Amino acid sequence: MANCLTLKKSNCKNCYKCIRHCPVKSIRFSGNQAHIIGNECILCGHCFVVCPQNAKEIRNDVEKVKVLLASGAPVYVSLAPSFVANYDGIGISSMRAALKKLGFAEVEETAVGATIVKREYERILAAGEKDVLISSCCHSVNLLIQKYFPAELPYLADVLSPMQAHCVDIKKRHPEAKTVFIGPCVAKKDEADYYAGIVDAALTFEELTDWLREERITLDPETDASDESRARYFPTTGGILKTMAQNAAGYTYLAIDGVENCISALRDIESGKIHKCFIEMSACVGSCIGGPVMEKHHRSLVKDYITVANYAGERDFPVEQPALSELQKGMTPIERLAEEPTESEIRDILRQMGKTRPEDELNCGSCGYDTCRAKAVAIYQGKAEISMCLPFLKEKAESFSDSIVNNTPNGLIVLNDKLEVQQINTAARKIMNIRSASDVLGDQVVRILDPKLFLEVLETGRSIRDRRTYLAEYKKYVEQTVVYDADYHLLICIMRDVTDEENERMKKESISQQTVEIADKVVDKQMRIVQEIASLLGETAAETKIALTKLKESITDE
Repeated sequence: MANCLTLKKSNCKNCYKCIRHCPVKSIRFSGNQAHIIGNECILCGHCFVVCPQNAKEIRNDVEKVKVLLASGAPVYVSLAPSFVANYDGIGISSMRAALKKLGFAEVEETAVGATIVKREYERILAAGEKDVLISSCCHSVNLLIQKYFPAELPYLADVLSPMQAHCVDIKKRHPEAKTVFIGPCVAKKDEADYYAGIVDAALTFEELTDWLREERITLDPETDASDESRARYFPTTGGILKTMAQNAAGYTYLAIDGVENCISALRDIESGKIHKCFIEMSACVGSCIGGPVMEKHHRSLVKDYITVANYAGERDFPVEQPALSELQKGMTPIERLAEEPTESEIRDILRQMGKTRPEDELNCGSCGYDTCRAKAVAIYQGKAEISMCLPFLKEKAESFSDSIVNNTPNGLIVLNDKLEVQQINTAARKIMNIRSASDVLGDQVVRILDPKLFLEVLETGRSIRDRRTYLAEYKKYVEQTVVYDADYHLLICIMRDVTDEENERMKKESISQQTVEIADKVVDKQMRIVQEIASLLGETAAETKIALTKLKESITDE
């Protein structure tokens, strides 16, 4: 089943949009990638439609069909009646001509099978066999009931879908034929796979369009009409009802579209609130004309409904109603593997998500789940991760960021490009004697600092790093680094308080100056002493010389 709808891992951007739109939450996240859970998926295709990265892929079966064409057996097309809404201005004759160019033996409308199916619904209702009867045309609705509401299976019509009924009819008329369904639904691929031997392959309108383009085959605008074509209403909401007599005694007839509405109705049936009712259920809003593989440019349900209504006739297709045994489908419950956690286990997971009180459970849906408890259950089942809770991540990131900002010893001020204070940390408030951040947040920075430095950075676009400044009003010396973040238009100012360092430097300079002055005085004094000693020595030497000279002369005279 899961191979009908796959994921391109490289394209998944972890946005959770698919899980937000998945009505049964059959997508799990692991390693920042989405994975479709096969035994839970109902193949409604919502994830394919809403994925902004086109990460979801529908299995392409064109090569499989080409193999069928090459086999030599005649290959018949069962063409979904929604084709008139997908291909503007194109009737069945034009579609038949184009498809025959691709090699198909014949093209018929699935609405032929729809006529057979609606007649069987009328028979069941006329017989009064069921209190509530749910149409089984939509394979996604069938899967929804088989997987999520197995107790309601007795109410699901045990009847082939129009696609199957038509292909059975084709093979009955042409025993050697192979059949290919073409329509707007991804679930039909799974239906063709699961009920082997009825439909040999299923293509989407997108696959057909690409194939025609590849073969350079154009669809000739052409309208045709047939009064025997009332079942062409089938792909619209209430279309099944429009083709039915609606005359079963005591029954109410109604149409429901959209998986959420179908789930609501099934819950009402489950609780015993609905009786004597025929319910036409379609997984897609607008029914098949709102199918996931109606090509992207077709998203106008009103216009498409009018197109289908104008193409439909007033009478039924001429068909031979097969025996009841040939129309029975046989649908059984499909077990899902996910276990349900206990209340204690749910609370433990909520606690890990930082949700310790009921008021912590925001139920914002950003993770894709409607409530925090539903997310906790998904975590227990291995379908989700705690990190998918965006408020939790935001709070964690902010807490981590705030912890760093408020505990750093450096002052931090963030300004916008209008020089208004956006953030100020504890260290910065201490530097500037600011009691509370609220006293300055939103105010012009000129209230607390000279804006000259910030203006310089804004004008030049160049950062300033480690510029030492004296904040006279605060009697503080700081080293300022100012950086401009062009992406967010923010000025970030980091201030390192160097007052103690500056005072210590100045103290050292003062001591050095005093030391120099003292040294100069000592040197001067020493010089004077030296000079005095020198003077004394000079006088003594002169006297000694005179005395010695006289002594020498005296000795010489003798």
